[in-house]
Amino acid sequence: MRRITRVVLAVCSAAALGLTLAACSDSSQDKEAQAKQEGYDHLVAQQPAGRMEYSPTRESINQWVETWGKRGKLSYVYIQNAKGEYGYFVMKGLPVPRCKMLTPTERMERSDGVSAVLPQPGMDGTYSTGSTCNAYYGFDATTGAYMEFTVGTNQSFFLFDRPMAMPEYADATQLGPTSVKNAGKRP
Repeated sequence: MRRITRVVLAVCSAAALGLTLAACSDSSQDKEAQAKQEGYDHLVAQQPAGRMEYSPTRESINQWVETWGKRGKLSYVYIQNAKGEYGYFVMKGLPVPRCKMLTPTERMERSDGVSAVLPQPGMDGTYSTGSTCNAYYGFDATTGAYMEFTVGTNQSFFLFDRPMAMPEYADATQLGPTSVKNAGKRP
């Protein structure tokens, strides 16, 4: 009986110590959070955020919507490699990062007051690590052929809604079935 009493006493002591430590750390965290909030509130009172009469950012977003929100809009994708050489694709619509999905990639699940974010499979029934965001795909403007390209170390791409006549793009190598010259023509 004494042994059981000692075990119960030890368990109760450990639980009490744990609660005390948790209360102390919560208390110190609460004090830190309160100090941060008070500092923020003080700065906001002294230097309130300015108010814009016009937003160039909103105008740019609306212009993006107007430009790309049209069915059949072509995109001209110029790719520059590590040597500074350019090539290009002409695509229907915008190139899409492979990590974009039409369905949620995560779901929130709660159990016993604990929340967890769980991954969801993609459209193809597999899971992704998100490492596919540097791979882009799309479809050729005249043939509809699937095209995919990767950007990253020493390779960049430049996206335009019309062919570019600047010298660096003038000698770009055609990389897909559609050339700049026949981009608007359908077979």
